Amino acid sequence: MSSASNDPGREARSPIPYLSLDPDIADAIRSDRANGVGNPYRFDDEHVVRRQANEHDEATLTRPAFGRDIEKIINVPAYNRYADKTQVFSFIQNDDISRRGLHVQLVSRIARNIGGILGLNIDLIEAIALGHDVGHTPFGHAGEKFLGKLYHANTGRFFNHNVHSVRVLDKLFRRNISLQTLDGVLCHNGEFAQQVLSMSDLPDFDTFDAIVERCYTDETTIKTLRPSTLEGCVVRVSDMIAYLGKDRQDAIDMGVLGSLSSFDSQVIGRGNAQIINNLTVDIVNNSYGKDRIAMSKAVFDDLKRAKTQNYEQIYFNEGVISGYGNIVEEMFAEMYGKLRAQLVARDEGSPIFRHHIANLVTKSRTVRADEYLAENPDQIVVDYMASMTDSYFTTLYEFLFPKSDKHIITQDYCADLRG
Repeated sequence: MSSASNDPGREARSPIPYLSLDPDIADAIRSDRANGVGNPYRFDDEHVVRRQANEHDEATLTRPAFGRDIEKIINVPAYNRYADKTQVFSFIQNDDISRRGLHVQLVSRIARNIGGILGLNIDLIEAIALGHDVGHTPFGHAGEKFLGKLYHANTGRFFNHNVHSVRVLDKLFRRNISLQTLDGVLCHNGEFAQQVLSMSDLPDFDTFDAIVERCYTDETTIKTLRPSTLEGCVVRVSDMIAYLGKDRQDAIDMGVLGSLSSFDSQVIGRGNAQIINNLTVDIVNNSYGKDRIAMSKAVFDDLKRAKTQNYEQIYFNEGVISGYGNIVEEMFAEMYGKLRAQLVARDEGSPIFRHHIANLVTKSRTVRADEYLAENPDQIVVDYMASMTDSYFTTLYEFLFPKSDKHIITQDYCADLRG
């Protein structure tokens, strides 16, 4: 892999080398490929499990099992909204800053590369990667925290974007996504790093549904989740790989960081290109031919150090940029309260009816309005607010509260030209 990097603060100034595959591992990969030896732990298409045995969901040569999941996911309306959902930095017009749509593509690319070398099911990996954040809120993890606090205060239940991504794909739009893809989406949460990630046992949808429900009622359950396939394990670790260096690039572009020199690393490097290379190589060296995804202790320790440094230097300071954190949290609370009141009052002129419920009924093709309205009103409000893009949220707030003194001024493209 190339040692060139496009990162500011080029890796050429760092003594940390670009890692290469262990020669014995590289020889084993070449030999296995030449002799048609597959990975015995790969999840094969013929074992796919779906809720409904629909004839039109049967795999074919032109549309294999998990290829169908990919197509279902990218055609779900929630997928379109990735484009205007914050990854880290909000309230700025800058097409060079990552949005969630780019993030899921980066996760998919990294995971497919690792999975391809390991001989895993690339279609399953791509389906999990592209769908893993469809339930994410506007304004990134800050928005997730704000909405989660409101949901818990009103219901005693917990909101997590990975759990909500499953709800979007499995309950709201009902695309008959496979158990294996949904499980990978649920268990993708890369915030919980592990040196060795082993597969869990997931026999059926009943077991899966019970796990999902526990995520709502017991906040510790999230930390115990493990994917049931190696493909899901690869996506989980790739989620971390994808954002570590890219968020640093974005922070430099935003002026939050001057360079990469403030980051310390012993093994994986400081910049995006080297982080991707070195983590990929280490994972393959420690995982090839095994029933788990693993890293060396040195790389795992460096990964944890890198995550901590990102939080200290980027996320804690700039999760919601320009000092708008408290204002946005107040806006979330006001919007939540008003939408809930309109829903309970059955105000059919409200945007929760005209935009959210009408849109869901039309585009889900199987959800009926009366059926959906029988659900907990707080859940319906959460479904709506989580679905919003950043710009939709701010526009809707202004519509609902035209006299509010809370205003978010977006830094536009020409801000630097105005002096």
